[in-house]
Amino acid sequence: MAVLVYTMGDPNGLGPELLFLADVNRMTQKHVILIIGLEKALTYHHHKLGGRQVSWSRISRPEQALRTGPGIYLYQPAGLESIVLRPGQKDIQGGFAAGAALKAACDFLKSNPDAALVTGPLNKSLLIQAGFDFPGHTEFLAHELGVDKDRVCMHLCGERLRVSLVTTHHPLRRVPEMISKEKILSCLRLTSAFTIRLGLGKKPIGVCGLNPHAGEQGRIGREELDIIAPAVDQAGKEGLNVMGPYPADTIFYRAFQGEFSAVLAMYHDQGLGPLKLVEFGQCVNITLGLPVVRTSVDHGTGYDLVGTGRAGSGSLSKAFALAVRLAAEKNAH
Repeated sequence: MAVLVYTMGDPNGLGPELLFLADVNRMTQKHVILIIGLEKALTYHHHKLGGRQVSWSRISRPEQALRTGPGIYLYQPAGLESIVLRPGQKDIQGGFAAGAALKAACDFLKSNPDAALVTGPLNKSLLIQAGFDFPGHTEFLAHELGVDKDRVCMHLCGERLRVSLVTTHHPLRRVPEMISKEKILSCLRLTSAFTIRLGLGKKPIGVCGLNPHAGEQGRIGREELDIIAPAVDQAGKEGLNVMGPYPADTIFYRAFQGEFSAVLAMYHDQGLGPLKLVEFGQCVNITLGLPVVRTSVDHGTGYDLVGTGRAGSGSLSKAFALAVRLAAEKNAH
């Protein structure tokens, strides 16, 4: 039996609705699903979707879910009672609810590291405005779970493309100064371990250059020569199956054809633009390097889709399935 903690993210976004669209009830014969967030958001979508079945039990403390057995349980953190639900609208209260749910989940996971975390989408700007000063889930979780932010790696896993990121949610002008040999090596080690778990270890990880044409031997940038290539060389000396740096305009085609187990991109849109072109809505976001399993959807809050029934649930279904698999493997060791 797996214990799966689901933070619904911004209650005004797609996070609550996707639980119904993904039909999580089918998982409750074997697993505990602990939902953390605003209960009125679940109630709203239960009625909006014609009573589609997601039956939950309200509990007063998260630990109660561990003593009751398989099923769906809802824990609403203190301070959310007065929040006004505004489905499909950006509201700072949604950012507060998302942050409070994530903080409660981290507190639970510190005492129950065998549980896995699945996160619904939140609005990063609203999260910060509400007083949670983190640019996203990855940084929030690293801080709360006691891991240096340079020792975690954001990874998106699709069927044919898998992409890790050296830098995440930062202005593009800051990317060159944030890339270091140590950070690249950390991401390569984590990505290598993950691809081996997926049974893909025989294929190399392809590493992107930062500059167009991977710098053209220093003619249009020296990051490849001074930082990225030395990190790739060191990774090889450590026994990792790694190749590069390669130009970003061709490496993803090669990866899509099956040449690489994963691609390490230097910045967010360099890696996720190509990935989402071919895998959007079917990927799983994973934070590598945490002491707990964490998966998530590959998309944002989707305010414009809330309540329309047009949102796809494939990414959340796959996030739950991968969380179960990774948690079982982790807890078997």
